[in-house]
Amino acid sequence: MRRSEPNARIRFRENDAYRVDREWLRLEGTAQRDLFREIRARFLARHRGRGRWALDAGSGPGRFTIDVGASDARRVAADIGREALVQLKERWPAGVPTPDRVRSDLVGAPFAEAAFGTVVALGNLVGFAGPESEHLIERLVSLVGPTGTILLEIAPGPGERSRYLRRLPTGAVGRLLRAPTRAILPRVTREGFDPVPARRRAGPEFRRWDPGTLAHLLEVAGFDVREIRAVAPTLGADPERIEAIAHDPVGWAHLLELEESVGGTPARWPKAAAVLLAAERRSEG
Repeated sequence: MRRSEPNARIRFRENDAYRVDREWLRLEGTAQRDLFREIRARFLARHRGRGRWALDAGSGPGRFTIDVGASDARRVAADIGREALVQLKERWPAGVPTPDRVRSDLVGAPFAEAAFGTVVALGNLVGFAGPESEHLIERLVSLVGPTGTILLEIAPGPGERSRYLRRLPTGAVGRLLRAPTRAILPRVTREGFDPVPARRRAGPEFRRWDPGTLAHLLEVAGFDVREIRAVAPTLGADPERIEAIAHDPVGWAHLLELEESVGGTPARWPKAAAVLLAAERRSEG
């Protein structure tokens, strides 16, 4: 008889040092992972938020915690896994104040409402909450103070990739991306995108959120949506072609520009493997 897999909550709570280390390495070591990491880091930089306190919800070992909130904000890292918070402290850069670390599932975290100027939940924390995801969003929203910022990552679909760039030889893609982004974008848009085959079927514990639905929920809760962006819909699913560009600073800069430009198009959001959303709470005045 096949044993049932533990749900996401149990897996993350019981992650050992090996699995937490793998989580850290998930965004480094290859050009594709570097691309995914840089897009998220640039997104966080555009939405630093205000306020003295900033929360990294579901921080894991702290890959992005240092980028959360204003530069002078006091950061709080909250995660359900003990080992993740241990590694966060071990990996934290010298000379930078270490975040307060709180082991919690977020829903029951000992935080006051409206306590934070910035609340961030990357890594599709919301999706892994499954049936409880809407309740988790409500809790995260309640922690954002007036004019504060909330940043969320969701996984609407299995992903997409550019037909135009996919049909070109790898070397040709590298040469093409030395051209200005405005010269490449019309060709990419004109030929369209192909869906990436799903690697596995999402189980009942995982919820895929439609970006439009999430944006509406936040607007009803008193937020103005500032940015919605799919993560790397153009070449994100083609590691070989990304690798061919990685050592060319000009091509790499153009790839980032291209991915962010294409990712900001609403047509790319519903099937994206990852979508980043930033919203700001309206002033009570």
